[in-house]
Amino acid sequence: MSTSSTQDGTLSHIRHVLSENPVTMLAAALFVGFVLTALLGPSLVPYDPLASNVGPALQPPSANHWFGTDSLGRDIFSRVVVATRLDLGIAFSAVFVSFIIGMPLGLAAGFFGGWWDRVISRGADTIMAFPLFVLAMGIVAALGNTVGNIILATIVINLPFYIRVARAEANVRRSAGWVEAARLSGNGDMRILAMHLFPNALPPAMVQVSLNMGWAILNAAGLSFIGLGVRPPEPEWGILVAEGAQFIVSGEWWVSLFPGLVLMLAVFTFNLLGDALRDIFDPRRRT
Repeated sequence: MSTSSTQDGTLSHIRHVLSENPVTMLAAALFVGFVLTALLGPSLVPYDPLASNVGPALQPPSANHWFGTDSLGRDIFSRVVVATRLDLGIAFSAVFVSFIIGMPLGLAAGFFGGWWDRVISRGADTIMAFPLFVLAMGIVAALGNTVGNIILATIVINLPFYIRVARAEANVRRSAGWVEAARLSGNGDMRILAMHLFPNALPPAMVQVSLNMGWAILNAAGLSFIGLGVRPPEPEWGILVAEGAQFIVSGEWWVSLFPGLVLMLAVFTFNLLGDALRDIFDPRRRT
């Protein structure tokens, strides 16, 4: 089969999965919107997100400032748009690294068993024994509140999810008939893991990726909200909500409302994408 035919089949499969459910299509459209905002937003915003006094301080939403201005006269819309790149960058980086580390470890634990399983599973259990957000707080507090350390903390708290998902799939399928057939055909253990077990573990792992993306965004925003995340004046959704919290009582609701709504919409989008990603990567759906 040619490469072009394979690509056409993949695109057709993706279109079919997305068109099956209007909610999934909506989630995909929102996801594309967030990605384009992260890539192009900083060059399209009407004001410098760090510039103060671009308008009157604490001005409500208007034609000139769609989300209003904050206590320093900065345009909130520009800051929310620019913050998209940072928040999605932290989430994508952390989830990608935890996925590529956790999946092989979990597959090895479930497939080989023995001391592999004991060591890897106990390590995952040790991480899960801590409240995960508190563990992330401790890591960032110990190492310093930089973007790199926020990503590292998010990687650590996400690792057990992929280890457990991959271990469960490998443990169930390692004695399946098609695995034995692959072994009798001359395939070694590494090839069976990579070419047979890994593709079949992808559907539940993709659901976990979708959920972890939302959690990673919330984790970064939560750390910033309590002062352990990204440092001001860098625009970040959690910082923007924290900066506006003190003005809610006095009536300047827009300062924290719009960043909070965008944060909620991003988490909602990734939670909805889970089913679509599961179906796209499920080999049994490619018929």
